[in-house]
Amino acid sequence: MSSDTAISTVIIPLHIKKENDGFILLIVDDDSFPDSDFFLEIAEQTGPVIHTLMSYCQSIDEEVKYERLYQVTSKFHSTMNIEDVLREVIKTLTDLYPELDFYLLLMQDNLQIEDLPIKELIYDRYEKDAVTTAFLTGQIQFEDISGDTASLYAPLVGRQATYGVLQVLKPNTLFFSENDIEFISILAKTAGNALENARLYQQSQRYITDLQLINQSSQALNSKRTLSATFTYLEDLMISKFNAEEVGFILYDERNNQQDFREYKVLKESTSFFSTKEGKWFLSFLNSKVKQNIHTIFIGDFNSTHSDHDIPYQSVMAVPMIHDEKVIGFVAVLHPNEYFFSFETYKLLQSLVQHSALTVINYRLKEELEQLVRTDYLTKLYSRNYLDKMMNKHLKVGKHGTFILMDIDNFKQINDQYGHDTGDEIICQVAEIIRKNIRANDIAARWGGEELAIYLPNTTMKEAQHVAERLVHTVSEKTYPKVTISCGVSYWDDKIHGETKSLFLRADKALYLAKEKGKNRVVKENEIVL
Repeated sequence: MSSDTAISTVIIPLHIKKENDGFILLIVDDDSFPDSDFFLEIAEQTGPVIHTLMSYCQSIDEEVKYERLYQVTSKFHSTMNIEDVLREVIKTLTDLYPELDFYLLLMQDNLQIEDLPIKELIYDRYEKDAVTTAFLTGQIQFEDISGDTASLYAPLVGRQATYGVLQVLKPNTLFFSENDIEFISILAKTAGNALENARLYQQSQRYITDLQLINQSSQALNSKRTLSATFTYLEDLMISKFNAEEVGFILYDERNNQQDFREYKVLKESTSFFSTKEGKWFLSFLNSKVKQNIHTIFIGDFNSTHSDHDIPYQSVMAVPMIHDEKVIGFVAVLHPNEYFFSFETYKLLQSLVQHSALTVINYRLKEELEQLVRTDYLTKLYSRNYLDKMMNKHLKVGKHGTFILMDIDNFKQINDQYGHDTGDEIICQVAEIIRKNIRANDIAARWGGEELAIYLPNTTMKEAQHVAERLVHTVSEKTYPKVTISCGVSYWDDKIHGETKSLFLRADKALYLAKEKGKNRVVKENEIVL
């Protein structure tokens, strides 16, 4: 073509599916410019060919995508692992759309997965942005992020909830076909169902594990013979299962009928932190919460609300031990990291603490029952049966000991003159005087009626005589209405070895002699004239 030849530009519109689907651009020589029928013929013949080619390519593309979708769905059904599901979503999209960027917008509890484009899903239900709308409505949303970039948000929807949002970033020059949008939507929904199944499976497995732990711990707690063994077991369990750094056990004084939150004891099975100044303040803080009837103490970032106290532990769980609507104590579990414990862990701790509360109550009831068996209900001195048992035990292992048998003088007259209630009060007064005038290892008991007895292990006759004489003097001085007592004292050693019955008979004869001599006195067994 010479430089002098005139040329023309021809645009031939193409109608493939609808009007103006595209065009053919031709540059032709004016000398050989064809007539218009030629161009119409080109358009008429080219349109169907292009339509056929487009349909073929589209069908191939759809076949590839849906074959991949089938493979993804199969993989989703074969796994119950959340991380595997998320990885497969990103891999599939990256393989099919390498020119696009993808992000998984998830709630905070799924952020601990490395090598995945995960962002925290932060939304405000009162905002109307695209992310929030997609998450709340379960429908795909579009958003122009900048002049060059747009975003598609596909919610990860399950049957029960929405578990996150898939974000697709694309340049504005690239258009999504309806098939692309449909594919991404189906993939997101399939992933949402897979996430839900994986969550439910993991949740059920966790529940099974927790129930097994509760069952095992209940059996272990019931097998413990002492409170110390019970709380040592709980401390080991919470450190190993919860990865706790500190565990504290607090019991309130059960002797008070009214709940007194000022009187509590930190058990020695607690970890060392609770014996420090900071630990004691911390327990006081937790105790104030329990006192306010705040039974849910679950703190993820302690210093954010209590920055005035330099406590090295941020994650806090504390659960009261409750029985019959009364708080008998509480258990505190701490870790230095923020938000270390999950709420599921807190619920498990609640179950364990409640079982431990039953163990504490059972132990206390057992102690009370044993105390009732070995003590006299009126005087709270030991029972005669317990005294016999301890005397027999000492007679086998000890070297010597003394036995004091005493009787309240003229007790019938007290009952006749003042009544039986006053008579009981007199017995209690004498019992209290005995309690205050003997050693910790001496055993005082109510022998029967107005008779009381004391066994003094590893005590000489002379020492026992002093004790008895002090009791005789104190009873006559401290009782009201005033009464006196008479005492008989017996003794044993390697030369005068006897049995419990022998000690009693000799002391009883000495007591009889004290009565005959005028009462209000002490008589030793060696003063008896046979």
